[in-house]
Amino acid sequence: MDAGDTATRIERAQNKVRSLVAARPQGRSLPQAFYTDPDIYALELERIVYRNWILIGHVSEWPEAGDFRRIDVADESAIVVRGEDDRLRAFANVCRHRGSRVCLEEQGTARRFDCPYHGWSYGLDGALVAARDMPEGFDRSPYGLKSVSCETVHGLVFIAFSEHPSGLDAARSELERPMTAFGFQDLKLAARRDYDIPANWKLAIENYQECYHCATAHPDYATRHTLMLARPKRQRVQAHMLEALEGAGLEDLEIDRIDTKAPPGETGYGYSRTALFEGYLTGSRDGQPVAPLLGRLEAYDGGASDFSFGYASFLLAYSDHVVAYVFTPLDHGNSRLTTHWLVRGDAVEGKDYNVDALTWLWHKTTLEDVEIILNNWRGVRSRYYEPGPFSTMEAAESVYVDWLLAELLREDDA
Repeated sequence: MDAGDTATRIERAQNKVRSLVAARPQGRSLPQAFYTDPDIYALELERIVYRNWILIGHVSEWPEAGDFRRIDVADESAIVVRGEDDRLRAFANVCRHRGSRVCLEEQGTARRFDCPYHGWSYGLDGALVAARDMPEGFDRSPYGLKSVSCETVHGLVFIAFSEHPSGLDAARSELERPMTAFGFQDLKLAARRDYDIPANWKLAIENYQECYHCATAHPDYATRHTLMLARPKRQRVQAHMLEALEGAGLEDLEIDRIDTKAPPGETGYGYSRTALFEGYLTGSRDGQPVAPLLGRLEAYDGGASDFSFGYASFLLAYSDHVVAYVFTPLDHGNSRLTTHWLVRGDAVEGKDYNVDALTWLWHKTTLEDVEIILNNWRGVRSRYYEPGPFSTMEAAESVYVDWLLAELLREDDA
């Protein structure tokens, strides 16, 4: 699709969005077309998915030069690799010859990347180093792999398929204290799982934004996390955590720069800590520790912290491990949740932690969510669907929906 066709499709989609927004009562879920219309999906890719940061992992996953991972988001693919100069870079996984995908492996270690189609070869810095049987005088220098934006925030690695994504400086600065307390820079990956969700990507994120469904759908989560309670009730059961907070090495801190509250030009971000029910120290089967304490923490306070970065990357920090959730579209009707479990960098598997025990709660909860979202997708496509009113426990989802609509209607094409 050329630039003219793209501009026409964007204008057509924005006209649809304007009409739908004008007819939508405030405080209700999205009209059906936001989940089913291919033009709106194409607009979402351009205005939200590709221009914003997504979390892809932790710096510890690329310890040596040549270590790489392939990251796929909708129609785009990136190679994230550590160079000989120790710098972490990301490149579009598109050969500069005739467009083939260059890297087909999900991860590994390489000295260079060879296109499987015609053999063009690229160095770890993305430069084209070999292209056989080209005309005499062929200059390789303009044909290196195209760069993809890549940044690190206290050990977390993010990419964006845009030359000018929103900033991460505000998040990096304001979240420094809690991220340092948990020792994010020195964590390591203990496990990662992909969960394919046969539903439009927004339904998956909307589900994560609210805990109105938790008591109904997640019995194991609900017996451990007070977040399943409405806010007034939740505040009444926080006392045991607040009393232990300072002694554990944490602060009573809440940061809300999420979605519409983000500083101008910056990615939205947030932080808060919520009590677990008494008797639970962490998110495990019996509530007891499953890994060593993180960072500067000195004890368990009986709480769990929520971090958020942008539209699709969320983290839950217990005192002894971190669970990160990243939502990405695969296509119009399919999405993926990638879940990362992180522990202290010097923790030893089999001695300090057991992967099955570490992942039990959120693997089970995610499988429940996949079923919930699939049923939601089936209902949203029905001729009988119409937007319903948000509850008081869906305030975060309502803010997210307002931000999404504003992004889709922005006139710039950055």
